[in-house]
Amino acid sequence: MLLAIDVGNTNITCAAYKDRELVNEWRISTSGSRTAEEYGVWLSQAMAIDGLQLKDVNHVIVATVVPETLFNIKGFCRRYFGVTPLVIGEANVDLGMTPLIDRPSEAGADRLVNAVGAHSLYGGPLVVIDFGTATNFDVVDGDGNYIGGVIAPGVNLSLDALYRAAAKLPRIAVESPMRVIGKNTIECMQAGIYFGYIAMVEGLVGRIQAEYGSEMKTVATGGLAPLFSKGTDLIEIVNGDLTLAGLVEIFYRNN
Repeated sequence: MLLAIDVGNTNITCAAYKDRELVNEWRISTSGSRTAEEYGVWLSQAMAIDGLQLKDVNHVIVATVVPETLFNIKGFCRRYFGVTPLVIGEANVDLGMTPLIDRPSEAGADRLVNAVGAHSLYGGPLVVIDFGTATNFDVVDGDGNYIGGVIAPGVNLSLDALYRAAAKLPRIAVESPMRVIGKNTIECMQAGIYFGYIAMVEGLVGRIQAEYGSEMKTVATGGLAPLFSKGTDLIEIVNGDLTLAGLVEIFYRNN
């Protein structure tokens, strides 16, 4: 069984696959100080609830945007699975695509993996929008190569900054408001965040397509993708497991 580990800025997702089919997935908050033993205890308990065991895993692939987690995750894999994981960004891992950007080593692992996953599932050219800690727009050409993108502040990051910087503004949840013109402070904030990000999505994707020179499919992922996809017809596909799908695709390209 293959274990795909996606280390994001906020959460770590571990997903078990058998012959490319998802068996189950589990999440834990990201921490650079979590030890190999702590990973082992957590995952063994989480898997046991679903009738699985650590010994069922014989392959591991990892993508991380938090470098300080990698040492202990590698130790966890060696100790509990007896394997050295494939790690996105290391020289021995072939993505099966070319990052056509100025400094490929600077591209986030999640962005490259999303590009691979999206192109393998939907073809190209396309734009991948990841509603995560940051809101990323990643551009993939017709051949599946990653050609660059846009990084904008994440939705919750923007909300948190607004709450912290303005003394009288409350902390609010991200919701789809009934109208653009708010009638109270909370409605005004919700409209600003929701419709503001919808406008950003539509504006940036339009500019990306104009610069690329053709229409492109638009795929969204991340926890808030379903909510924001309801506010625009521009997002054609929502896939919450896109990063995991990319990891699985890369694993099989290397095995």
